[in-house]
Amino acid sequence: MPITVSSPTSVRLIACYAFDNVMSLDITGPLQVFASANVELMRQGQAAAYEIMVFAEQSGPVQTSAGIRLHADMARRDVDLDVVDTVLVPGGDGIDRVRRNVDVLSWFQSAAELVPRVGSVCSGALVLAAAGMLDGKVATTHWSRCDEMRTAYPRIGLVENRLHTYDPTGLDGDAHIFTSAGVTAGIDLALALVEHDCSRSIALAVARRLVMFLKRPGGQAQFSAYLTPAIGASAQLAGLLEWLPANLQADLSLDAMAQRAGMSPRTFSRVFTRDMGLTPARYVERVRVEAARGLLQAGDISINRVARLCGFGHPETMRRAFHRHLSISPQDYAERFGMADFDGISTVLV
Repeated sequence: MPITVSSPTSVRLIACYAFDNVMSLDITGPLQVFASANVELMRQGQAAAYEIMVFAEQSGPVQTSAGIRLHADMARRDVDLDVVDTVLVPGGDGIDRVRRNVDVLSWFQSAAELVPRVGSVCSGALVLAAAGMLDGKVATTHWSRCDEMRTAYPRIGLVENRLHTYDPTGLDGDAHIFTSAGVTAGIDLALALVEHDCSRSIALAVARRLVMFLKRPGGQAQFSAYLTPAIGASAQLAGLLEWLPANLQADLSLDAMAQRAGMSPRTFSRVFTRDMGLTPARYVERVRVEAARGLLQAGDISINRVARLCGFGHPETMRRAFHRHLSISPQDYAERFGMADFDGISTVLV
């Protein structure tokens, strides 16, 4: 049963782990969100809500995969977990070495017993997975590591099309241990934490300041292997995969897609399932669900229109697909995650 721990002080200490060949943006992106939240709070005459720090195996410079160095404020062994509110583990090229370090894994297990929130950015989820901290939980990671996570850690409820799995209610994710998808999804995760800790208006102000969405439409599927050619896919299949997301209202029957790919239906079905790991019909349904999620999150649009635009044809067909993939109805999804309750304030920034 997950622990519920209150923040030790009114100011939340966010501690991010650094290691050699870490992805620099996995650290600087989320930490900038918390720093910007402090700025917005102080502009409104309120006290800062966060302190931020970087820790590593040793204090001092840490080489990132970008070639620049970040400064670790403290060695991991010296971090006082009793005063930390949130621990974040980023990803990057060095993550495979980190997740084989038994001492590091044990430390994160101990952190989860003491710290209110433990989260990961990008492939940092593999550290939490290796420590057994994601067993029985919903989790995500960078789309390029999803197949690996599914195979290596079958007890994890992997969701590939989510930007993050943080949910303070615990209904559609977890409030204690959570993950985020590739690189910039760490910023989406940090905004969700700020929204819960401070207010939606502060999170929106930070998003505006950083010139980004408060909640990006859709999940990482728009950047993932679902919507880009799979490695090893034939050129004919790759062309179909590139064409598909923009043509969801077209005839996407097996025969029609096989004809576009230049194959017989039988050969197309075999090749598609082999290269993509799921049937053509299942793939199309997933892409349509992701497109519908994006539209529902973006704002005022009717369920009927979303169903038409995404190729479902009828709202009931879309409702059944949502339940299969998300265990929630389109209406409930729109009410929970949509932007229409912002008093008309647009979250699309240019």
